[in-house]
Amino acid sequence: MAAAQGRLSDGAGGMDDAKEGEREAMETAPLPFRAAVEALRSARLRPQIEIDPTKPPRRLAPFAYALEATVVDGDEDLADGRLILLHDPAGHDAWQGSFRLVTLVRAELEPEMAADPLLPDVCWSWLTGALQARGLSYGEPSGTVTRASSHYFGGLSERPPTSQIEIRASWTPREGVGGVPDTASHLASWCDLLAQIAGLPPAPPTEATVVTLPQRRGPNSR
Repeated sequence: MAAAQGRLSDGAGGMDDAKEGEREAMETAPLPFRAAVEALRSARLRPQIEIDPTKPPRRLAPFAYALEATVVDGDEDLADGRLILLHDPAGHDAWQGSFRLVTLVRAELEPEMAADPLLPDVCWSWLTGALQARGLSYGEPSGTVTRASSHYFGGLSERPPTSQIEIRASWTPREGVGGVPDTASHLASWCDLLAQIAGLPPAPPTEATVVTLPQRRGPNSR
């Protein structure tokens, strides 16, 4: 797969806004949400995936936390995505639970892959397969897989056509002890999806566990 175009960040101040919003939200957040967020903040899967907090949406749930990730190979960005953790202590009928994970993942495609009529089904199976491969319990999955092509004309006519795949999805992580879902493992499975859509080989067994997240650059530094 070719490099994904652009980044998901909303602006140069996005990192500062995310940190400030995180501090404010965590001060008033219930304990299960704080524990779920702490697991996300302290974990990442493989070194090719760079993860940073980003500003979460404010209207989807009473409490929200968001991460932005990029799959990097040298100086090339292969894919990017955003993972949002939502929490409604009162529960949500559509979620069938009090937590919900929402994601956007995208990457550019090679022309021969973009032409495959089964590509959307395959990409959706990557998402569900990543969750199942780690033995995760989840419910109410939903989403879309979108394939888009761009053709250039006029002054841009020398550019070759490009194609992009985009996965938008959400699912309900099952809650464990204390009403806290295993968000670290869900993050790990999401990283597996990112790596797969970026065309990376499977991670060696030594990389198949969640490790502490070091301080990374902001999402607009590259």
